[in-house]
Amino acid sequence: MIERYTSSQAFLQAMDISCHSFINIAQQAESLMKNGGSLISMSYLGEQKVMKNYNMMGPIKAALEASIKYLAVELAEKNIRVYGISPGLMPTRAATGIKDLDQLLAITARKSPMQRIINQEEVGTLASFLVSDLASGMTGQTLFVDGGYNLIN
Repeated sequence: MIERYTSSQAFLQAMDISCHSFINIAQQAESLMKNGGSLISMSYLGEQKVMKNYNMMGPIKAALEASIKYLAVELAEKNIRVYGISPGLMPTRAATGIKDLDQLLAITARKSPMQRIINQEEVGTLASFLVSDLASGMTGQTLFVDGGYNLIN
C-alpha cells in the first residue's frame, strides 16, 4: 500500500525528520527547562483523515501526535507542557511547491465553516497562547487552526 508510493528508506527518513526529531528536541530541552515551559510541534489534518496525495505523511503525523501525548505525560511532573498545532492550508513559502495551490486555497476557503483561509499570524497567536501561563492547565493536545475545516471535511 504505502510502499508503492515510497521506499522504506524514504519513509524512515521522513519519520526521523517529522517525528523522531521532535522527541530528540524534547529530550535535549528537558534538562534546560528547569522551571518548566512548553514544547510545540506542527502537525496536519492528514493525521486524522485520509488526505489526497498526503500518502506516507499521514501515518508519520499520527506517530508525531502520539509522541506529543506520551511526552506530555512524561514531562508533566517537570511542568513542561507539550502541544501540537495543526494549521489549515495557507499561503506560505513552503506551500508554493504545491501543485494548483491557488485552486486548493479557493476550495479550502469555500469548504471551511469560516469561509476563509487562515493566516500565519493566527498560527503564531495560538503558539503565543500555548507558551503563556494562560495555557498552564493544558498539555498533550493538538489544536487546529483551520477555520473549522477539520470539523466537516
